[in-house]
Amino acid sequence: MLWRSVVGKLWFTILLLVSVVLLILTVLLLQFFERFHITQAEEQLTNHANVIVSVLEENENTDEALNTVERIAGSYNTNVALYQGDNAWKSSTNTRGAIELPLSLFPEDEQLQKVLENREQVITHGDFPITENGEEVHNEIFVVGMPFEMTNGEEGALYLYQSLAVIEDTTGQTKQIILLSAGIAIILTTVFAFFLSTRITAPLRKMRQLALDVAKGDFETKVPILTNDEIGQLGNAFNRMGRELNHNIQALNQEKEQLSLILSSMADGVITMDRRGSIIVTNPPADRFLQSSYFENNDMEASNELPEGLKNLFKQVVSTEQEQLNEVDIQGRSYAVLMTPLYDNHFVRGVVAVIRDMTEERQHDKLRKDFIANVSHELRTPISMLQGYSEAIIDDIAATEEDKKEIGKIIYDESMRMGRLVNELLDLARMEAGFIQLNKELVDIFLLSEKIHKKFQGLAREAEVGLKIVKDGTQPMIVLDPDRYEQVVTNLIHNAIRHTEPGGTVTLYVITFPEGIRIKVEDTGSGIPEEDLPYVFERFYKADKARTRGRAGGTGLGLAIAKNIVEAHDGEISVHSRLKEGTTFHFFLPAERNG
Repeated sequence: MLWRSVVGKLWFTILLLVSVVLLILTVLLLQFFERFHITQAEEQLTNHANVIVSVLEENENTDEALNTVERIAGSYNTNVALYQGDNAWKSSTNTRGAIELPLSLFPEDEQLQKVLENREQVITHGDFPITENGEEVHNEIFVVGMPFEMTNGEEGALYLYQSLAVIEDTTGQTKQIILLSAGIAIILTTVFAFFLSTRITAPLRKMRQLALDVAKGDFETKVPILTNDEIGQLGNAFNRMGRELNHNIQALNQEKEQLSLILSSMADGVITMDRRGSIIVTNPPADRFLQSSYFENNDMEASNELPEGLKNLFKQVVSTEQEQLNEVDIQGRSYAVLMTPLYDNHFVRGVVAVIRDMTEERQHDKLRKDFIANVSHELRTPISMLQGYSEAIIDDIAATEEDKKEIGKIIYDESMRMGRLVNELLDLARMEAGFIQLNKELVDIFLLSEKIHKKFQGLAREAEVGLKIVKDGTQPMIVLDPDRYEQVVTNLIHNAIRHTEPGGTVTLYVITFPEGIRIKVEDTGSGIPEEDLPYVFERFYKADKARTRGRAGGTGLGLAIAKNIVEAHDGEISVHSRLKEGTTFHFFLPAERNG
């Protein structure tokens, strides 16, 4: 609406102010001109009365004097009443609008009779009613009364009167002029005020529209500066504010993007919550943690509430206003959760939680402990045997040469076993540290695999296990380290023979592709329990030891070494097995382009 806008308010204010000023000025002017006309009429009648009195006092001829008085009165549109002793006379002018008062009125009126009785000059105006046709007529009359003295010493009284209607006509014309001027002034003021308010508020309306655009995110718009007054300065300030807002918002967006990138790239999960526990911000690791928590709690729908396992920790942080640390286990993984309060001045407005996946660290701790235990276990048996048989030699328990040779053979075998264990530990340590050295060359993988196959023919016959090789593909040439390749395949075939019962079969598959080679070692042995499959490539892993025939068990490091060698060739190795049905190890080595 117009009245609610700045234009309407400014226009109405100017119009109201000018109207009040014009009203007061009109009232004052009307009063002034009314008094002015009355005063002017009073002066004229007084001057006319003085002229008539002069005529009466200086002219000895009464009739001539009266004629002169009548002519004077007629020329000025006035009426005259004379009193000389007991004689009274009044003019007989028939001027339009003139009113003739009866001669009996003047001696009877309390104010007018002062001229006759007290010889005082009287100037008055008021309502002097007369009777016409039986009705009383009221008239506004202006009367000037003056005493005079004839040349013969006779005293008299002169009353010169005039109707105020003449004055009112003049005053009415003046009123019309004043009111017309006031009306024109109001109309001009209305137009001028509307034009002025529109001109003044046009930049303000433009700023309002631009402010709405800025609120919508358009910071490129600018207010046109047309003047150098306060409005122009306001426009400059608005443009400067827009630039500063644009700069600050860009800086905030950059900081927000940077913070988002930091949160996204963090390995730890971050969850920000308000004081009520509603989730506000999360990063991808935290999302995965929450999804696992909801799944474990049978809550498949997305929620912005904390999982049940963290609500108590959250309440402790809010109530104590101190950071809290706890560990939770979800879906077989271990997480450390650190919650810290967020303050708004001295008031806790929320909580930030940092979630770290401790599964690998806990697993590494377990592997370290298992490593120490396994090394101790592997070394204890040969050391005990070396110690025992050495004492037998020292105590001359071995009486014959055959006993001594047998004891020496056992000591030699156990020392060789310890040597193999130490060498394998050193090789594995170097590989895991990244110091494995590959001497790659272009080899015929079929010929190399045949060589390894022939090497195990004797061991397979002793174990009464069938050993076969299957070759497929037309591209046998590949670049790799033949010694390391032989070490991997040897380990796999040897394990397969050891874990296969007599009458079983071990098959070596060598398959070539343009992309690389795939090697499979398949046996019909005892197999590996399903729960042990994820750990077969760990150091010192041994499944059920009953599967290993005889005392010549392995060290548990072969598969870990094989895995490192395959990965050093940018390949991958895996295992499939079913208990009592056999095991298949297969690995893939990608082809390497020769320069």
